[in-house]
Amino acid sequence: MSRSRRKLEHIRHAITRDEMAVNSFDEVELIHQSLSDIHWDEVSLRTNLGELELSSPLFVNAMTGGGGEKTASINRELAKAAKETGIAMAVGSQMSALKDPRERMSYEVVRQENPDGVVFANIGTEATPDQAKDAVDMLEANALQIHLNVLQELIMPEGDRDFTNRLRNIEEIVKQSEVPVLIKEVGFGISMESARQLKNIGISYIDVGGKGGTNFSKVENKRRKQPFESYNNWGIPTAISIKEVKNVFPESHLMASGGMRNGLDGVKAMVLGARAFGMAGHLLRILMKDSLDEVVEEIQHIHDEVKVAMTVLGAKEPYMLEGKPHIFTGRSKEWLEQRSTSL
Repeated sequence: MSRSRRKLEHIRHAITRDEMAVNSFDEVELIHQSLSDIHWDEVSLRTNLGELELSSPLFVNAMTGGGGEKTASINRELAKAAKETGIAMAVGSQMSALKDPRERMSYEVVRQENPDGVVFANIGTEATPDQAKDAVDMLEANALQIHLNVLQELIMPEGDRDFTNRLRNIEEIVKQSEVPVLIKEVGFGISMESARQLKNIGISYIDVGGKGGTNFSKVENKRRKQPFESYNNWGIPTAISIKEVKNVFPESHLMASGGMRNGLDGVKAMVLGARAFGMAGHLLRILMKDSLDEVVEEIQHIHDEVKVAMTVLGAKEPYMLEGKPHIFTGRSKEWLEQRSTSL
């Protein structure tokens, strides 16, 4: 199957995915504070993520590209929404464009539509430093995402099977990159052990990409003649993955994605230690089923949801949310206790 056709299948399955019965953020309870001393107009969503200055902790996470005009149209509309709302945006994997120049336009539309915005390029761990530079140059990107998707590749009928040089590839890209390099899982979460490995090769930006959003085990299984259905529930839930990474790499510039449904989920992620949170499937479904205007309205609503929580919790800026009183319940509490992470 061609790479472009595969991209379109991913979009179709992502839009129709089943919601998880329990989202890990449902097992995080924020403790209400009754005596706020903040004025709504004093609350600022501006935040720093290492070297990156963001006007909002919310960003459009990696979705698509490389599927011809259909994916170009999606990226064009998402870039318009990002520009109008002032949020950062990541594109989907650019490996297709690095291998087939005809697909470059499906990514380049993002910078064309949003010339002054913060844009993240995106490559796989198989990429070389030269390919990484090409991906960044293609978008005049402010940062580079490298996505980790071992399980997806293994379930994918035509996926990769050799991962022997991946960590070394990442290390070489980090050494040569002129922009921040962000490591991103694709829905299976990052563990304490993986976080240590990333720290040891010079990575400081991590998007946990936990379980809870688009399930690429299920997506790829739908494309298989004989599915590996036993892996449909594999992965580390997003809220837990944040704690796993923070436990061993507290100085990391941490982002959260994977099943983010609303601004309150984003606030919970920042209370746990993330500095930004990404949404992909949620915004894509609104765009595909409604319109660009609805996406813009949803982003603005999410911003207001974040500001409500910040006001209640007494945080004038997003970084002030970290460590606000909270508890874990259910399976998340049991997981963290057994993994000896700090609650």
